[in-house]
Amino acid sequence: MRLLNISPAKSVLPAKTVLEEVFTQVMSSSVMTTNEHQLIQSVLSGDDLDDDEYAIINRLAYCIRRGWVKLVE
Repeated sequence: MRLLNISPAKSVLPAKTVLEEVFTQVMSSSVMTTNEHQLIQSVLSGDDLDDDEYAIINRLAYCIRRGWVKLVE
């Protein structure tokens, strides 16, 4: 099991940094944990995102729909 060093409640990093970190970890392992999913949800609900940040989220959603990335608890 992988653990991120970023918690949604304590996140002081910019949304883009959080998304890039999650994207890198998910794509390298082909697995998205509930913690990573919660981080993405917190970024979506908290900040105004730019086009690059939306592209990262859309790419992750596409990979999940295609079955290239699995959601695990």
